Amino acid sequence: MFILQKSNRKKSSRRQIDIQGVRDGFLMLPDGHYRAVLSVSAINFELKSEAEQDALIETYQSFLNSLACPLQILVRIRELDMDQYLEGFEAKKDEEKEKVYLEQIDNYTQFVKSLITNNKILSRQFYVVIPYDGKPTDFDAVKEQLNLNIDIVGKGLSRLGMQSRPLSSLEVLDLFYSFYSPEQAKRQPISSQTLDLLQRSYL
Repeated sequence: MFILQKSNRKKSSRRQIDIQGVRDGFLMLPDGHYRAVLSVSAINFELKSEAEQDALIETYQSFLNSLACPLQILVRIRELDMDQYLEGFEAKKDEEKEKVYLEQIDNYTQFVKSLITNNKILSRQFYVVIPYDGKPTDFDAVKEQLNLNIDIVGKGLSRLGMQSRPLSSLEVLDLFYSFYSPEQAKRQPISSQTLDLLQRSYL
């Protein structure tokens, strides 16, 4: 699989982003630095009443002031892969026997195709990155500290009405893979088997 091949270019994507590996969902960087990445749900601030907006701003301010570590907030906008979405409906069509449902599937797929002809369907994904930049120590101690900070951040976000969860090792790798090689990620998505090979060969 060519995603495992080391690039001969002077600066491969791997060298540019300077990642050493991923372990138990934590991103490993040079010199003993680590990062935890949380996937975070969104809230529609504009739909809130003025009183609710003021309360959210105050809660958010208190949340930031209570933090014992810095945070990075990442908002990622991606074009949805509608081809794969439509393929799922085509598969259902092959299994459907009722004429009325077949017509509904045809009408819906035609509607979606016409919609995406001149428009891109975008999704927004929200992440919070929690760092560990202390002195190099054993991984178990790093993991304990990061999990403590994940718990603190998660509780703070929940008070804002936002749900969060740590990304798995596979999800962390896929985040970078799809960012730096979006077309290749569509053709050859990372699987759990690929993750095992990467961990044994590279990380």
